[in-house]
Amino acid sequence: MKTIRNNEKLMAEIGRIAEVAGYLWTKGWAERNGGNISVNLTDLMNDVEKALPALGPAIPLQEAMTALAGHIFYVTGTGKRMRYVAQEPLANGSLIRIAGDGKSYDIIAEQLILPTSELPSHLMMHNYLRGLGRDNRVVLHTHPTDLIGMTHCKPFLDSDVITRTLWSMIPECRIIVPKGVGIVPYEIPGTLDLARATIKQLEKHDVVFWEKHGILAVGEDLIECFDAIDTLSKSAQIYFSARMAGYEPAGMTDKQLDDLVPAFGL
Repeated sequence: MKTIRNNEKLMAEIGRIAEVAGYLWTKGWAERNGGNISVNLTDLMNDVEKALPALGPAIPLQEAMTALAGHIFYVTGTGKRMRYVAQEPLANGSLIRIAGDGKSYDIIAEQLILPTSELPSHLMMHNYLRGLGRDNRVVLHTHPTDLIGMTHCKPFLDSDVITRTLWSMIPECRIIVPKGVGIVPYEIPGTLDLARATIKQLEKHDVVFWEKHGILAVGEDLIECFDAIDTLSKSAQIYFSARMAGYEPAGMTDKQLDDLVPAFGL
C-alpha cells in the first residue's frame, strides 16, 4: 500500500527481513516452508499507518496478549517459502495489528495472507518478554542442519553440556551468545505447549534449541538474532569437522572461556 511503501524506515526494516530470509534459504536452513519470522514494527509506523483498515474479519487468538495491545508485527505467511520472502516480503507475509484487548488481530497490509501457523507461539514469546520490560522486537525460528543434528545426541539435550561444547569451539561463540542456549524436549510444532516450554527457557536464554526440530532466537534486532544462530552453527561445524577427522576436539579450557568475560564485558 502507498502509505506503507512511502515509509522509508519501515521499508528498510522489511528489507532486512528479506535479507535474513535469503540467508536462511542460502544456508539450507529453510527447506520448503520451514522456519518463520516475526518482527514488531510498531515504533516505525505513524498514526495513519497504525490505523489502516483491516483486510478481513478479526481473527481470534487462543490466549489474550495484553502486553501487545495495539502493536503491529510483520509475520511470514503460512506455507510461504523463505526463498520467496527474500524476493517479495510483502507478498509472502503480512502486517498484523493486535486488538486493544489483546484477544484478536487484524491483517492490515498488504494482502490477506494468513500468518505462520506458529503465530500463537511467536506472540506468546513477544507478550512474555514485553511483559518483563524487555525491548524484544524479534522472534526468529529456523532449521540449521548441524544444530538440529546435535539434538539427536542425548548428552547434548543438557543445556550446560551443549552450551559448553559450542562455546569452547571458537571464542566468538562465548562472546556473541553469552547467555548460552536453552533446550526444549521434543514437542509437536506450532503448539502452545511448545511455546510455554520455550518461554520457560527464555527466562535465562536468548537462544533456544527445539529437540529434533530447530532453533529459535529472540532479541531487539533481526540481524543480531541471525548472527547468534550463525555463530552457533559455525561452532557446530567445527565440532563435527574434528569428529569426522577422527578425534574429539579439545575445545577451549575453562580459563580461556572465563578470561573472555572481563575482556568483553560479558
